[in-house]
Amino acid sequence: MVIHSNQLEDLRALVVHWLKTHPLLPLENEIFLVQSNGIAQWLKLALASDEHMQIAAATEIALPGRFLWKIYRNVLGTETIAKQSALDKAPLTWRLMRLLPTVLDNPLYAPLKRFLADDESLRKRYQLAERLADLYDQYQVYRADWLEDWEQQQAQLRINANQLKKLTAVQQQTVDWQADLWRVMLEDVGQEAINSSRAGVHQHFMQRMEQLSQAPQGLPRRVIIFGISSLPAQTVEALAAISRFTQVLLCVHNPCQHHWGDIVEDRHLLNHQYKRHATKQGMPSEVDLETLHQHAQPLLAAWGKQGRDYINLLDQHDDPEHYLERFKAINQRIDLFDPMPTSHLLGQLQDDILQLRSLSETQQQWPAINPEQDQSIQFAICHSALREIEVLHDHLLKSFNQDSTLRPRDVIVMVPNIDQYAPLIQAVFGQYALQDERFIPFTLSDQTQRGNDPLMIAVERLLHLPELRITANEVLEWLDVPAIREHFSISQAQLPLLQRWLQGAGVRWGLNQAHRQQLGLSAIDAQNSWLFGLRRMLMGYAAGDSERLLGIEPYAEVAGLEAALLGPLYEMLQALEQLLGEMYQEQTAAQWASVFANLLSRFFTASNEREAVLLQRLQQGLEQWLSLCEDAAFDQLLPLMVAREAWLTQVETDRLSQRFLAGAVNFCTLMPMRAIPFKTVCLLGMNDADYPRAPTPLDFDLMANDYRPGDRSRREDDRYLLLEALLSAREQLYISWVGRSVRDNTELPPSVLVGQLREHLNAGWQATTQQPLVNALTTEHALQPFSSRYFAADSGYFTYAKEWAQNFMSDTDRLPSPSYPTYRTAVLEPQTVSLAQFQRFMRNPVESFLHEQLQVNLRRYANELEDTEPFALDALQVFSIKRQVLNQATARLSPEHSAEQYVQAELQRLQGQGILPLAGFAEHCILQMQAGLVEQLTSYQQLIKEWPYLNQQPKPLSYQYRSTELTGWLGGLRQKAANSSELAAIYLEPNVLKKGNNWRAHRLLNAYITHVLAAANGINLTSIIQSEGMQVIFQPEPQLPAQQQVQEWLEIWEQHLLEPLPIAQKTAFVFLEALAKGPLEASTEQAQQQAKKTYEGDDYQVTGEVQQSPALARFYPDFTALSADQRFFQLAHVLYAALHRSLTLAGVKQEDN
Repeated sequence: MVIHSNQLEDLRALVVHWLKTHPLLPLENEIFLVQSNGIAQWLKLALASDEHMQIAAATEIALPGRFLWKIYRNVLGTETIAKQSALDKAPLTWRLMRLLPTVLDNPLYAPLKRFLADDESLRKRYQLAERLADLYDQYQVYRADWLEDWEQQQAQLRINANQLKKLTAVQQQTVDWQADLWRVMLEDVGQEAINSSRAGVHQHFMQRMEQLSQAPQGLPRRVIIFGISSLPAQTVEALAAISRFTQVLLCVHNPCQHHWGDIVEDRHLLNHQYKRHATKQGMPSEVDLETLHQHAQPLLAAWGKQGRDYINLLDQHDDPEHYLERFKAINQRIDLFDPMPTSHLLGQLQDDILQLRSLSETQQQWPAINPEQDQSIQFAICHSALREIEVLHDHLLKSFNQDSTLRPRDVIVMVPNIDQYAPLIQAVFGQYALQDERFIPFTLSDQTQRGNDPLMIAVERLLHLPELRITANEVLEWLDVPAIREHFSISQAQLPLLQRWLQGAGVRWGLNQAHRQQLGLSAIDAQNSWLFGLRRMLMGYAAGDSERLLGIEPYAEVAGLEAALLGPLYEMLQALEQLLGEMYQEQTAAQWASVFANLLSRFFTASNEREAVLLQRLQQGLEQWLSLCEDAAFDQLLPLMVAREAWLTQVETDRLSQRFLAGAVNFCTLMPMRAIPFKTVCLLGMNDADYPRAPTPLDFDLMANDYRPGDRSRREDDRYLLLEALLSAREQLYISWVGRSVRDNTELPPSVLVGQLREHLNAGWQATTQQPLVNALTTEHALQPFSSRYFAADSGYFTYAKEWAQNFMSDTDRLPSPSYPTYRTAVLEPQTVSLAQFQRFMRNPVESFLHEQLQVNLRRYANELEDTEPFALDALQVFSIKRQVLNQATARLSPEHSAEQYVQAELQRLQGQGILPLAGFAEHCILQMQAGLVEQLTSYQQLIKEWPYLNQQPKPLSYQYRSTELTGWLGGLRQKAANSSELAAIYLEPNVLKKGNNWRAHRLLNAYITHVLAAANGINLTSIIQSEGMQVIFQPEPQLPAQQQVQEWLEIWEQHLLEPLPIAQKTAFVFLEALAKGPLEASTEQAQQQAKKTYEGDDYQVTGEVQQSPALARFYPDFTALSADQRFFQLAHVLYAALHRSLTLAGVKQEDN
């Protein structure tokens, strides 16, 4: 029984009504054959709806091919027919992997032998076997007559039963080796298995069904085929055969109620006179090519080839008179063609296709379209895929606002490749929180799990283990996968701690020295490897912060109960080492299956149901691959790259369990047989090069240039798919493409199919405006979402990205900018400020405001670990190393020790911590730093000789001003005599203090603040800053002036808690230096210019202070903003003029290098 309709909703309603009026027995399953999970889900929702059966149970959803093979086995006997044909694509791939090397010496196979040359990795052989297996699988379905001839030693190609195709010499050579290879495969599978090929089994099945007089066991009582737009002839013949005993209900989506096969090309190839639907009234029975355009609906003629062949194929087996009365008895029709609503352009176009109107009839039928009122068809031109998604988001928000009945589940968005668009969709649609008015719920379907699912990504990366350096970041990425953390009992909260340990222990890459040798780096030792870092951490836990033991520098951060984390880390590294050792050599499929099974058991334990299902699929895929190899008797050695690809490919096979119709805007791939009706259908990525999709044809595919009605073609699939998408839209069809180059704005054409649609609309309809209709329906969008055209009145453009709106509002409409209190004294709660807090404030008051008041830190620190061992040190790394050496010197170095030996020992210790480069690179870096450090520490030794006594009692520092108390401690002081009141604070500064005539004041600021606070506390303190090549001495200051200075500072501190003050430390000091160099008027202007350059930088070598501080950039993007209210100059004097004056009076000792 074949039911035709132009609307799937009517077909679905008929199916539901038929099931209600003709129910099966209680324990029998209803069998539905579908080609996509979308159709299956849509049917189930209808069955479970309140208005229908209220429950969807006892249903079996199957793919036609799998169902048909099951029927073959039930009719012919399960002992005769295997669960899977030995000549199906999957088992045939591994049979060809074994057979191909055995035939290459035959001259027939010269083309294959040339291709397979230099194939030590077997990658070429595996790829060729896959392609050939797929090709022979297609031959079995669509060219069984060729295979029959080849089996009979006839290397020829039939056009039909009575005609052979004329072949060129190259084509004949291809036919010769393919025919011979088919016979080789048949001989290999054996006589019993020969009949298990699809073509052979189908032939036996048809013969058996003709002989049967009653239903055989295993046939279902009813089968419903729904929403499938194309089936092979074999499948239709088999369904027709079982219809003698099984009720077969075929629901066909037919776009036209008249016979329309004659308007499509290649109609002369049809060997059947169509009889189901009558020719349209007034249309001649025979239409020649010259008059075809007068009777054809252009889009149906251009896009309907696949549907025409399928409907004609069904008509060969259809007998409407046999079942027409049964449908009349329940007030149903077998041709459910209903007119489309014609109140809008989309409905008029759909009605044209239904009624088979020619272009001239369309022009006469419909009135002019008002584009402002009729938006049922819209086109959007963008500059990139990202802009397509951004524009779509705005478009959907507008649609939801205009139509209160439109819901997210009523919208489907289809793209040629969902994997390409998925990150962009998540970035645009996923940026809004649930509470945001712009939030649109969405779901992604059809994504491949490889490259998208974290667990699958981790499995695939582990399968590439011999090629990986196994860096610290790679291991941490694996630990981001919940299933791996679950297996090794590591919580997500422990990952930051582990990352800190790895960074401190110097772990970079490589399990150990042996692993590095496997990668071809035999001269590199184990420094910065996992073994190196693990030993340091274990030694640190055992010995604490001690000297080097057994050649290992302890990493003392690992301590206490947290050290238990080392256990799981060690287990994971052991598992990686074991897995790595199993992957180096070529192995058989069975051995690889054992390795892969070990991989799953050693690294993964499901933490949720989704992971459990995926791990089960991985295990099943492994078992299926091993079974295929065993059935094909393939026991040859395989390299890892072929084995892992075979396993993962098996996991990615098509299935009907993918998520679809989840109650949100559904993004999916443009796939055949997904013509589910939606209110709004959106097609994105309709670019000339991307759609229709054109897979690269194989040069040995003999079907490529031998079309027969019913053949599957990706390009014809895509043409019919666009027709189905057009017909499935109920209220709006939205199409977008990248129509402008993002580089130079040149015009880029849309898909040829979109071009045909646009040409037809222009030719068939008129617009009420002066411009062509398609131009009025098309919106050409700007390159960026913040273009001014989206915010200009009456521009016709709009956006919901309100973040950009402020930039384009007039002064009267603009929202008020955030204002801050003016510079004033405020009454604050009593507070205690540590010396470290205050020093941080003096270095960057704006950053301190964000930190103290808002707990915000705008600086971004790199969280990733270094993946490579150091070969050279940058300036920051040199500074850090010098800082460590100098800090240790204040506690360890005495005047009697050799500064040179101390520096050498400290640098060797740092190399043992993995901080310095390897081998000769380390020696070079040590030589670069050693001389300067020795000289600096020699000067330090002279200082401690002058101040020989170390004061063991730290001095408390405290100063109260209004509600603020500044507190701190002053330790490490030295004295000239044991009971002397003269104290000295000696600082070792790694960097230079002065460059040319300009002070690096920020390197002196901390010491100076401490110096002034000590003076305010009445401490007779000399502060000495010893840098490389220079010594700066701040002499003791009187107490009263120091107290006044601290008061001024604290007054500004209180003010900075109320607002981000317009002051930048480096810029302020440069201003003060420049101001002091000349006459007041001339120097003021020059000082401001110097300050501006320091703050903003230039386009060449100078990096501005604002570029180094996100906090300054946030509030004061340039010097004009910083100095707008003139407070900058006042604050510069209050905060930093004292340091500037002190430096002019300080004792400065320039040392010769």
